[in-house]
Amino acid sequence: MSSVPEILDADHAMRNWQGAVSGHVAVGSDAHKSLFCRMLLDTHNPYKPAIMAWPKLSPDALRRITALPIWDIAVQTEGRAMLRARTYADTVSDPLLREALTMDANEEARHKVVLSHLVQNYGIALAPEPQYEVPKDPEWDWLVTGYSECIDSFFGFGLFESANRTGYFPAELVETFEPVIQEEARHILFFANWTAWYRRQLPWWRRVWFKFKVIGVWGFLVWERVGIARGLDSKGKMQDANFAVSSGRQLDSELKLGKLLELCLVENERRMKGYDQRLLRPTVVPRVARLIHKFVH
Repeated sequence: MSSVPEILDADHAMRNWQGAVSGHVAVGSDAHKSLFCRMLLDTHNPYKPAIMAWPKLSPDALRRITALPIWDIAVQTEGRAMLRARTYADTVSDPLLREALTMDANEEARHKVVLSHLVQNYGIALAPEPQYEVPKDPEWDWLVTGYSECIDSFFGFGLFESANRTGYFPAELVETFEPVIQEEARHILFFANWTAWYRRQLPWWRRVWFKFKVIGVWGFLVWERVGIARGLDSKGKMQDANFAVSSGRQLDSELKLGKLLELCLVENERRMKGYDQRLLRPTVVPRVARLIHKFVH
């Protein structure tokens, strides 16, 4: 078992990283690819779900945790994300990029194990998991996963902090789950840079097609989240977790939309600030949040 100093060092390394090579890095260059791949690989936290400490909860805390309507879709989301990232990684020939994508997939698989241990430890009953389908279009499903994580992580950052401040999550549980939340920050940082780099690798005519593909992905995600807000997808089943929709009111009934967006923006900035400033940050969701915040503040 790791010592306390080793755990603290790993946690610090996961949150703070600078590239080994100084100077300007052009988006789409080999140096850019090396920067965002090494960020993901070098900041990997080797915690093991099997030895994570799940604190004993008071009856009230246990009731609050088990009442959250997110655990089924959270476990299933991580299962799909792992398969999608791994399938796309198998299509990539570049050794460094493939290694980073495989790391991403492995961390998604580990998230699923963490969630499985959580629900088992606290006696949360889950619906049977569906059969996860291998993507027919690996690039499309990788884009869906990446942009979906950009949405869900942004709101997850704020709601997790709200649950911490209000005591909805006991401090010991916050500490246990914190590395998983920070890993999502690394994932969307990696994805934002991969997207920008990948677009620059395409000939102009494929860039146009890729742009329309990305628009299609965003359209699909908006449609999907409208379904989630109503509780179902077109087949009558819950799909990818939308933490904000599923749990916001239960975590803090006094947390209004303006305050939620403000908290999400602050937490998003905090979780990103320790990484090399030459890395691009996810921008779409924060921009939309700032725009909405102007009208609801």
